[in-house]
Amino acid sequence: MCQLLAMSSKQPAAVDFSFTGFARRSAEHRDGWGIALHNGSDCQLYTDALACSESALARQLSAQPIKARNVIAHIRKATQGRVSLENSHPFTRQLWGQTWSFAHNGDLKLFRPRPGLYAPWGDTDSELAFCHLLSELALRYEHRPPRHQLFAMLQVLAASIAVYGTFNFLLSNGEFLFAYCSTELHWVQRQYPFSVAKLVDCDVSIDFSQHNRHDDRMTVIATQPLTSNETWQRFGAGELKLFMQGEEVGAQPVRQQEWELQVCA
Repeated sequence: MCQLLAMSSKQPAAVDFSFTGFARRSAEHRDGWGIALHNGSDCQLYTDALACSESALARQLSAQPIKARNVIAHIRKATQGRVSLENSHPFTRQLWGQTWSFAHNGDLKLFRPRPGLYAPWGDTDSELAFCHLLSELALRYEHRPPRHQLFAMLQVLAASIAVYGTFNFLLSNGEFLFAYCSTELHWVQRQYPFSVAKLVDCDVSIDFSQHNRHDDRMTVIATQPLTSNETWQRFGAGELKLFMQGEEVGAQPVRQQEWELQVCA
């Protein structure tokens, strides 16, 4: 199956350290890769049908990393669909005037939802699930619902899809980062006091205290832990989490004061 990587950050940050270790896993996941970088309403999408380790685009992004507040990355081991550019994750679509990105790890057997408002461009079960999620949300809500309502509906929709197989996924609109675990997903939060982190997949380490300020904060999510000396937390099966600005916020309603601050920002 595939491998997932995501980041939610309080300030725009580069994900090059985590991506370095993540890309090493392309030896077993050679059927394409991609990354979506969100900064507010802007989303930059880069995908390739080549293995990440053989991609000139991946080398270029590693040499000149782009900072973002929310990131979703994916390396593919095909289970359904051809090895092609249109089948490389993440996938993106417009909903409620925002760009949403999505990546999936798993295999959905016999998943054949009714045609919706969104249709896949490729032939993967992953993009079909993404289109189904957005179609159901669009049919239920003309405008983006409050955070707690969106969380609750995604929990219901994700569970209804997960009965068809393995359904680990990441979903972001640049403000929210949702992560759903069917079988395997982990997360770690980095904040002050920052320390040295060492990658599992190669002999590379970084001292985050040299690159971050006291008020910086970010959360990294991956299929398997990327570092050997940090405390990664494992998602529970069937668990949906929501991250904003580098911290888990879950399904709690937004307080009026918090909403006013977001609108002013």
